[in-house]
Amino acid sequence: MRFSAAFQCASLRFPLVPGSAGSSSRSVRGLTIQRTSQHAPQSPGHLALATQRNVLVRNGSSSSSTGGAWRGTSETAVKFRKGDREGAPVQHATREVLQTSRQELTQLCQEKATIKPLLAIIQACEDEHLLQINKKMAAEVGLSIMEISLPTSCTEDELLEEVLRVNEESTVHAVYLHIPPSSSSPRLLNALGPDKDIDGLCAVSVGGLIAGDSSGSFAPPQARAIMDLLTRHEGCLQGKSALLLGGEDRGPLEVALLCLMKNAGMAVLRCPPGLTPTHTQCAQADVVIYLGGSPSHSTPLLPSHSLKSGATLISCSMDQPECFAGVGDAAVISGTEVAHLTAAHRMQNAVQSVRMWAERRRYQPWKLHPLKLQPLSPVPSDINISRSQCPKPIGRLAGEIGLLEEELELYGRSKAKVQLSVLQRLQEAPDGKYVIVAGITPTPLGEGKSTVTLGLVQALSAHLGLNSFACLRQPSQGPTFGVKGGAAGGGYAQVIPMEEFNLHLTGDIHAITAANNLLAAAIDARILHEASQSDKALYKRLVPSVNGVRRFSPIQLDRLKRLGVSQSDPDALSPDDVSRFVRLDIDPDKVTWQRVVDTNDRFLRKITIGQSATEKGHERQAQFDIAVSSEIMAILALADDITDMRRRLGRMVVATSRHGTPVTADDLGVSGALAVLMKDAIKPTLMQTLEGSPVFVHAGPFANIAHGNSSVIADRLALKLVGEEGYVVTEAGFGADIGMEKFFNIKCRSSGLRPNVCVLVATVRALKMHGGGPHVSAGVPLPKEYTEENLGLVAAGCSNIRKQIEIAQMFGVPVVVALNVFKTDSEAELDLVCSIAKDAGAVAAVPCRHWSLGGRGSIELANAVKAATQTENNFKYLYDLQMPIVEKIRTIAQRVYGANDITLSPEAQEKINYYTQQGFDSLPVCMAKTHLSLSHLPELKGVPTGFTLPIRDVRASIGAGFIYPLVGTMSTMPGLPTRPCFYDIDLDPVTMEIQGLF
Repeated sequence: MRFSAAFQCASLRFPLVPGSAGSSSRSVRGLTIQRTSQHAPQSPGHLALATQRNVLVRNGSSSSSTGGAWRGTSETAVKFRKGDREGAPVQHATREVLQTSRQELTQLCQEKATIKPLLAIIQACEDEHLLQINKKMAAEVGLSIMEISLPTSCTEDELLEEVLRVNEESTVHAVYLHIPPSSSSPRLLNALGPDKDIDGLCAVSVGGLIAGDSSGSFAPPQARAIMDLLTRHEGCLQGKSALLLGGEDRGPLEVALLCLMKNAGMAVLRCPPGLTPTHTQCAQADVVIYLGGSPSHSTPLLPSHSLKSGATLISCSMDQPECFAGVGDAAVISGTEVAHLTAAHRMQNAVQSVRMWAERRRYQPWKLHPLKLQPLSPVPSDINISRSQCPKPIGRLAGEIGLLEEELELYGRSKAKVQLSVLQRLQEAPDGKYVIVAGITPTPLGEGKSTVTLGLVQALSAHLGLNSFACLRQPSQGPTFGVKGGAAGGGYAQVIPMEEFNLHLTGDIHAITAANNLLAAAIDARILHEASQSDKALYKRLVPSVNGVRRFSPIQLDRLKRLGVSQSDPDALSPDDVSRFVRLDIDPDKVTWQRVVDTNDRFLRKITIGQSATEKGHERQAQFDIAVSSEIMAILALADDITDMRRRLGRMVVATSRHGTPVTADDLGVSGALAVLMKDAIKPTLMQTLEGSPVFVHAGPFANIAHGNSSVIADRLALKLVGEEGYVVTEAGFGADIGMEKFFNIKCRSSGLRPNVCVLVATVRALKMHGGGPHVSAGVPLPKEYTEENLGLVAAGCSNIRKQIEIAQMFGVPVVVALNVFKTDSEAELDLVCSIAKDAGAVAAVPCRHWSLGGRGSIELANAVKAATQTENNFKYLYDLQMPIVEKIRTIAQRVYGANDITLSPEAQEKINYYTQQGFDSLPVCMAKTHLSLSHLPELKGVPTGFTLPIRDVRASIGAGFIYPLVGTMSTMPGLPTRPCFYDIDLDPVTMEIQGLF
């Protein structure tokens, strides 16, 4: 929702922190905005609390704000006598309520330092006296005030807009409407959030009182004040009678009083408005309560000399009725006194709203309701399985796993972005268990890491009742329409709706494409403008005069600081400083930043740009990469938060100057704009599995030239949400030699997270290939060696699984082998693989049938993972960051791939020297090589030995934070096959269903 000028000024112009001195006001378009900041509450030791006091109690709690059985102690009841010093008992009650509330708020703030208690007052009433009473008491309790003052002539819609805004503002804990009774329409009152409606006026609050369930809402403070007075006066209220006069028929105050009095065992008589009660009614009443209104001068409010001896008269009106005079020995409590005590109880409700706010933000136990799964045989197509299951509304799933409504941004019914504020809310909660799913060296068909990830999570949550979360990468449109297909899992272990998962999702890749290409455009535009303008002309345009004033933008001041220029006055720079400021002097032949598009378009692998005459001969060769290979995608996956992402975007090196100086996005002044384009992409997307388990889908860095793992942010969020005994299962791209190694050495270094166990996915099919089986190609039927039992090929191919287990053990992480079962696998083959894997050091090796059975088919794997997390874990990195770049490359080549040594091309050596000179040599290494072999040659299967790894080039992703050597030929723009997947994809114009998608 777009905030009004009034709300923005009230909530943003002034700090929302208790303890900020002073008050401020401002008039905006007829609206007076006032922000009053009070001192923070003192510690309990500073409060002079009475040692003995009469405490108003409901269900054993003196701070309860809701309805219930009000009781007191008769021995300590305070009798209100006509001869009492005027208002003394009520003043005592008011002080006690305020003192108790202040003590509770102090304790809350001490328990959680991040709480900044804030009361919003929406004010459109001329009764300044009553407003000041409430503001003064808010200050005494320790609440900060955000006052939104509207003209008395404002409309209901204007009031409603402000109510809706404060409802949505998470920094506001309580709302007080100080408006005329004529403006208190049901539409307006019912718009108040029950958790912030401290006057208990909305239908939810009133309904809760009637139903006897006021959890999450409040009783009207005026009703609470009256019950407080009665309890203090009468002690036990059981059997007492009350007479209600005046007021609007069945208003919230009357309904609340009726409920509270009946719950306390009182008999309640009601005299309709405009009528005088009978002598009998007055004689029976222990207390008479005037609810307000305009009593008729011709009709007496009470019959003369009719009151019961010792009765109490309580007025809820600031205008005291004349007929309350001369009532014998009855004690009269004026409307002014009630107003003060009401304000005190209103503040007590506000304190309770802060407590409720804090309790909602604590870690909440999961209440996950799995979706029932009825697997069919034979297993239908992925999309038919997906459509056969009705996903839970994503808001319901979010509530089941402890997310708050305001932490969710809905994208339709089945997916939502999750706010990063969850991390701050749960910062003190312990992390769950961290499970990484990797694989052996795969065939071109893939071995099912995603299905294992989802099957494992379904088994943990839907079948073992353990909190578990899957964290997956977002698939690129290129493979989806190319040859590989989607990445939502498969069979009965997939993310639903799978078509939404595979197509667009929430637009993160499009945001990356837009940001990447904005930066590319900025580079070429800067080259053109520097070549065609003098220093003076450039400076005039880069720092223009606006309304006769020239000033540097913040990003330009940062650049001046990096240049060593301390001047902040644009007119004070020397000519030399001006020249250094305006000249990036980019070498067109050393621009490393490319344009991207999320389509497999091989004809963009090499292009010529700048051919138009308007570009004045600035023609150069360039290329397009696929969008997910952009460094911005890698940054998204490794960033800790929006600040970290902005910093990383700024330090991306996009080119080199003619003097050999790196040129960054910050130098171009574009990094702030990139962050703006990425502000929504940084939030993970929440989806669900077929069995209703939660899934975070976030980021999808190209696994060849980047680290190929989902985001650090998604993992952090999931680890907090599952709780200490829960499990987060995340997938690493490609085989363990690439994806897992990068996960440990790059992602774990960046995040500081430590994995508890590695699940290594294998298939009999892939092992047969490594054992010497025929070549496997997508779209071609499998040779009989893969469809018939062949123990010899399996045994020979298990050399690869032994090596991948060894790689995981280098990092000190226990390994569980998940053998993804195909219908062509024999039991003998499965037993052989499991036996060899255990002998190789795996703590467990189990067959998994999640593809055909869902989570039920991975229960054995789930139990094995659970047990493995309890084993010893000595996680460590493979190399020290201070090692020279060459030595880090050599360590990976020899220890992980099994190479004898490495060779560097002259170009690679030159780049290494340059990066070392620029101080980039302490970054981790992200090897870019084929995933189809442990070596650099895809045709070498099993465990190749005796080879030398050739490094043809070395590049750097400084923003993401790694150096990536290129091993062999590495394309960053895939091409479409002869028959792409899009031949089968279409849209039904009647049902709008997607057809032919896997």
